[in-house]
Amino acid sequence: MNMQIDTPCGRIQGTESSYADVISFRGIRYAKAGRWEYPQVVEQWDGIYDAAEYGACSYQPRAFYNEEDMPEKAFYYNEFRRGAHYVYDEDCLFLNIWTLGDAVPQSRLPVLFYIHGGGFTGGCGHEKHFDGPVWPTQGVVAVTINYRLGPMGFLCLPELEKEAGHTGNYGLFDQVAALQWVRRNIAAFGGDPENVTVMGQSAGAMSVQSLCVSPLTDHLFAKAVMSSGGGVSKMFGTPSPAEKQFAFWQKVMERSGCATLAEFRRLAPEKLFAVWQQEKAKQPKTAQMTGPCLDGVLLVKSAREAAESGEQKDIPYMMGSTSHDIVPPFVFKMAKDWCRMQAEQGKQKSYAWFFDRMLPGDDNGAWHSSDLWYWFGTLKNCWRPMEEKDYDLSREMSAYLTNFARTGNPNGEGLTEWLPVAKGQNKVLRLGEKETHMGGVNMAKLNYTMLTNKAVGE
Repeated sequence: MNMQIDTPCGRIQGTESSYADVISFRGIRYAKAGRWEYPQVVEQWDGIYDAAEYGACSYQPRAFYNEEDMPEKAFYYNEFRRGAHYVYDEDCLFLNIWTLGDAVPQSRLPVLFYIHGGGFTGGCGHEKHFDGPVWPTQGVVAVTINYRLGPMGFLCLPELEKEAGHTGNYGLFDQVAALQWVRRNIAAFGGDPENVTVMGQSAGAMSVQSLCVSPLTDHLFAKAVMSSGGGVSKMFGTPSPAEKQFAFWQKVMERSGCATLAEFRRLAPEKLFAVWQQEKAKQPKTAQMTGPCLDGVLLVKSAREAAESGEQKDIPYMMGSTSHDIVPPFVFKMAKDWCRMQAEQGKQKSYAWFFDRMLPGDDNGAWHSSDLWYWFGTLKNCWRPMEEKDYDLSREMSAYLTNFARTGNPNGEGLTEWLPVAKGQNKVLRLGEKETHMGGVNMAKLNYTMLTNKAVGE
């Protein structure tokens, strides 16, 4: 295999992956941005880009403490990060690509572009469940990304609005920049820029939904997958106008001891995050102050309002949730209602799933994010005593996903037929404990309780 390829940005050196016929390119800088500046897509680099190591993650709360000393963080730490090392920095706009070793521009392979979750305040694109997706072995190029989080990615201030014409959503603009970089460069890795599927879970799913209603993302992707986060809701994930967030962020700036924007930009990240968390604790209703806002440019209206007006991208969708998700019936209904709305509006087909595999190793069930091990096919990275059933389920789920990325239809040879939501067809695909089948979900029997330490913010 040739580990070096030529891209529009320049030559790049990849490295071996966990699959013999797959090359990984890690830590590719896709954009540059100063603090609270909108990203500029990278168009060229000098020399040969060394893509052997993952790039830095965005600063986030866990960058400033030892997770092993935080019992309340133990669940997700043990699941996805124990034993791994992460570097945190403001300079964090990096993406990762896995592709077949013999892929060339003429291969025109479908592309799965994944946006991680974490409540817009945590996570990165190379945690253990994302490290080495199985998708390239099934003929699909894999992309994961980092983007700015917390106050680095979602602060809103009038001074910034005056400076750039709008403010907020820096993390979402990073995602758009990554998509733009992929569109320009992915053919060099064997991918088809006209056949990109954008996928996300939790806050990543909410990000995907935002991208699906944004006027800035036309022609950047052809399909979308949302797990445990996207859908139709009047209460959950509804962004407020940027100006309604000014008072909160001005208080953070004031409490930080900064009199000017220039001083605020120079504030040590540790101090910024500490004051931000203190202010959040004082104002419990400000949870949505660190996430997408209506900035009038990337987001003009909420996803619900846009979808009800039929303004969402007319593309195929896959939507679903888990049985022990965050408020399971609510998250499930959101996803199914989006699919139903698609059908009622005569748009392209949408497919709904419900995941209920009770993961081995403890009694936490199919918790929020548990399905990611199976979609990515990375069960060997997990501490759990996975059974043959789990590997079979993962092969099945990754086949549905890569089929969908290829054609917009998840069905394929040897798979249970997955029917799209349509008039008179309200059943969803049940994945998990029983043999995969089309069936209903009795929401009244689902657990409404948010499981301890398994919140959106992880």
